[in-house]
Amino acid sequence: MTIWGVVYERTSTGWSAYVPALPGLGVAAETRAEVERVIREGIAFHLEGLVEDGLTAPEPGSVGE
Repeated sequence: MTIWGVVYERTSTGWSAYVPALPGLGVAAETRAEVERVIREGIAFHLEGLVEDGLTAPEPGSVGE
């Protein structure tokens, strides 16, 4: 199982999230719970798109503490 580092940020209208290792993948939602769900879906969708395009998914490069 691959673990992707996700950055969550509170915004003036809710929450946003992105995955540094997957450029172009960013989401926004009103609540933290919603943005967590949407980013998980986005990761799967992004990786499927890479495979369909014949590209190799990058290795996660983020480390958190």
